[in-house]
Amino acid sequence: MTVRQRGATAVFALAAALALLALWACRASPPSLAATEPAVAQRVIVESPSGRSASVRVEVARTDPERERGLMFRQELGADDGMLFVFPESSDHAFWMKNTFLPLDMIFIEKEGEGWGVVGIVANAEPMTPTPRGVGVPSRFVLEVNGGWSAAHGLARGDRVRFEGIGGH
Repeated sequence: MTVRQRGATAVFALAAALALLALWACRASPPSLAATEPAVAQRVIVESPSGRSASVRVEVARTDPERERGLMFRQELGADDGMLFVFPESSDHAFWMKNTFLPLDMIFIEKEGEGWGVVGIVANAEPMTPTPRGVGVPSRFVLEVNGGWSAAHGLARGDRVRFEGIGGH
């Protein structure tokens, strides 16, 4: 084999290796954000026995890493936006505000009868504090919204909760 043939073979081998590496990288990359966005808006609707209703657009935190990060480091949150923490089972959950810059209301939700209901509310949790906050009763979901949102919408223990666009409950 001549030097020229060896050079052509080496270039071909390098090109083939780069092509395989490019194919592997494309396959290993995470799906685009557009591919993971829900087709239906994700909302939590809270309804009182008197007929009052309030709706929150939510991001859903289902995995341990998503729940651990929560709303930490956020500089702002829309007036009717929030995060819904979904747990695999009901438990007496507690949250802290470490690295959370915004005061938050925490609305604890549990199965009640045929539906879901508010079992407790922590109002205006102080930002940037490590103090655990909970309501002392089991819940399967916790909805975090801007501090004061619950009072502004008249939320109370016993209000009914509906989920839209959120599977697995």
